[in-house]
Amino acid sequence: MTSILISGASVAGPALAYFLSRHGFTVTVVERAPAPRPGGQAIDVRGVALTVAERLGILADLQRCRTHMKGMSMLDGDGNELWRSTEVALSSGRLDSEDVEVLRDDLSGLLYDRTRQDVEYVFGDSITSIVQDEHGVHITFERSAPRTFDLLVGADGLHSIVRRLAFGPERDFVRHLGTYVSIFSMENYLGLEDWQTWFNDGTVGGVIYPVRGNAELRVNIGFQSEDPVEYDHRDIQAQKRLVAERLAHARWEVPRLVKAMWSAPDFYFDSMAQVHMDRWSAGRVTLLGDAGYCASPLSGQGTSLALIGAYVLAAELARSGYETAFAAYEARMRPFVELNQALIEQNREHMEQNPEGESPLDDVKNAIELPEL
Repeated sequence: MTSILISGASVAGPALAYFLSRHGFTVTVVERAPAPRPGGQAIDVRGVALTVAERLGILADLQRCRTHMKGMSMLDGDGNELWRSTEVALSSGRLDSEDVEVLRDDLSGLLYDRTRQDVEYVFGDSITSIVQDEHGVHITFERSAPRTFDLLVGADGLHSIVRRLAFGPERDFVRHLGTYVSIFSMENYLGLEDWQTWFNDGTVGGVIYPVRGNAELRVNIGFQSEDPVEYDHRDIQAQKRLVAERLAHARWEVPRLVKAMWSAPDFYFDSMAQVHMDRWSAGRVTLLGDAGYCASPLSGQGTSLALIGAYVLAAELARSGYETAFAAYEARMRPFVELNQALIEQNREHMEQNPEGESPLDDVKNAIELPEL
């Protein structure tokens, strides 16, 4: 029986664990956070990814907990409304679409619940070294005793530890896009009801929208910078200081949002970036989702890429040895990944010229055929 260690317990990792465990693999998931992570932005499951969600057995649950936006407004830096729409929302596309927008923590929670009985989860730990030989992948951890697995999958996001240990430093693969965003929750003090409010104030901007029956706001605010911004992706307080400094001049409700940020328990901050690699596998190690081919939230397809990639990788491992499976996984996924990474500029032009028109996502979200599993 093949043993597989997956690093990362957000979306891609648990989805892969589900399909692998159903096909007889012994699966362990290690996650640096002490428990499933709370918070996060609203994310979209689109096109072929909806089929994957159905095969995961969570589609009906996703549809029950989906967001229900009635429209959106775009404001200038003073809070004056520039335009509004009851047809589209910039975060999710057309409101009459079959695509499903949910909160990230709702999706990850559903995946965890689907896998927790059949998969070993190790929370509060992280990989520190990887050594491969003909017998397997020998792993050391920050807290747990060393273990050996047949295969290792890095599904640990933009700042992947597995990618760094198996392929090289982050700077060799990550391309920053000049935008930085913070995400956190706060009370719905504006009384928004199923309505997104976007704002743009020069180099800063973002969106706020109500969730949890309009009781809570999810705040997404950030800034642009032509020069790369140095920060420690593990130092939350330093990240909050950086956001506060960059948004100090912003108007409208931004001062109040920033004040709430300081006490937010689910604060998240990162750059908008893409990951470009010549190969996603090295021996018994492969990468999945953002770790190997992040398209960035600006593509609108990060979650769908994670779910589809998990399904394809599991299907290939179920039918072949790992060397053949890793090659087949990459051959099937790479053209789809490249289409999705190219969406950045297309989406930007779409938003500037005709946000209520046909989205470039419509031509991409179904542009892959799932293998049998």
